[in-house]
Amino acid sequence: MKGVARQVIDGRTALDRAGVAAHTGAAYSTVIHWHRHRVRFGFPSGFAHDGREWFWLDDIEAFHAAHLRAKRAELTTVNRRGDPEDLLGSGAAAKVFGYGSYRNLPDTLLDHPDRVEMLPDGRVRRLWFRRTVWAVADARTGRQSTGRPLGATGVRQPHPYADDPRLQAAVTLLAEADAAGQDRRGLGVILAQQLGITPRTAQRLLAAAADAAGASPE
Repeated sequence: MKGVARQVIDGRTALDRAGVAAHTGAAYSTVIHWHRHRVRFGFPSGFAHDGREWFWLDDIEAFHAAHLRAKRAELTTVNRRGDPEDLLGSGAAAKVFGYGSYRNLPDTLLDHPDRVEMLPDGRVRRLWFRRTVWAVADARTGRQSTGRPLGATGVRQPHPYADDPRLQAAVTLLAEADAAGQDRRGLGVILAQQLGITPRTAQRLLAAAADAAGASPE
């Protein structure tokens, strides 16, 4: 997303994709999704100028206003069943929203997981407390949730391995693997052998280490 995101062309203001993201407040990946499925979403057609694709600002504003109206009209009923302290993956979170796919989850939820978990292949899975999902779902219509409000600044609960002396071994192993460009798959087995623990516990320690190091979820 390098370069100027907004430019006046022939007396009219135009935006590139980064500019569309900045103007609408949507994630850049969301803009790409809108553009890729523009017939479905009614995303405006772009035009070429100086070797780049641009979109007229007024077209984007008209599209975004219509998009927000459609989203409000399609609000689903939030599923209130379950323990507010349950940790949910994206699929379960989508069901709380009443969505058929995790792809419909809002960026405000996807970008702010409560926990991350290391998977065997080295990827990180995002997890949210059910109360957090309720709060984000309620925020669609401005209702106040009994869960943690989005953006609350209270002290977050530490992960269960915060004071575990084995955590440093996991942190060190992750750092060494990343520095060497090594695939994270199989690190659970290595850590389990080093510490004499079960592979499952090793995976949990690695997930806690990634969380503590601020690993970006995929």
